[in-house]
Amino acid sequence: MKLYALCRRDILLAWRGTGAGLAMGFFFIAIMFLPFGIGADLQFLRTLATGFIWVALMLAVLLSLEQMFQSDIEDGSFDQLLLGGVALEWVIIAKALAHWLGIILPLILFAPLAGLLLNISPQALMFMLFVLLAGSPALSFLGIMGAALAAGIARSGLLAALLVMPLYVPILIFGNTGLARALNGQTLAYEIIILLLLGLASMCLSPLAAAAALRARLK
Repeated sequence: MKLYALCRRDILLAWRGTGAGLAMGFFFIAIMFLPFGIGADLQFLRTLATGFIWVALMLAVLLSLEQMFQSDIEDGSFDQLLLGGVALEWVIIAKALAHWLGIILPLILFAPLAGLLLNISPQALMFMLFVLLAGSPALSFLGIMGAALAAGIARSGLLAALLVMPLYVPILIFGNTGLARALNGQTLAYEIIILLLLGLASMCLSPLAAAAALRARLK
């Protein structure tokens, strides 16, 4: 029940604060500017769309990493969480799930609108959702590891982004490949499985690494 309350609180804070709005605003502004930079070549725009959607999504997620722990540390809520009798790893899992539900999932649900702006056919939008949903949990769980390493540092958003960006490279590679194959009408089971495995591995390992980083900070 405590973890549910923590997850619910973080989702509400993301929407009442600047986290979700900033991420969604950046995502759509980046998507809207690409056609102006490319020009009227719709085929070339469609070719770039797969990689650009992933890059825009990842950059939008990186903007929100600072919100994971920094506000809790500054107002003392994090100390109360440690005294609540719940293992730190479970607290981290709850916060990562709240980040995915409150920030990443809304971005993905509105991604078909971005796909239409990038000349992606309506028939391929459902496959695009499958690929994004398969790869997105790893974004939150890897992101919380970087946020934990940078926790307690003033203006830690840039540091957290620099720590996490190399970890996002496999997701970008397989996610971009899966989207490209989906838009070309090819099967993408291989890429979906790889993305799901990356998400499962991050769910198992990132809470342990993030908890170790936060405990080291408290010593």
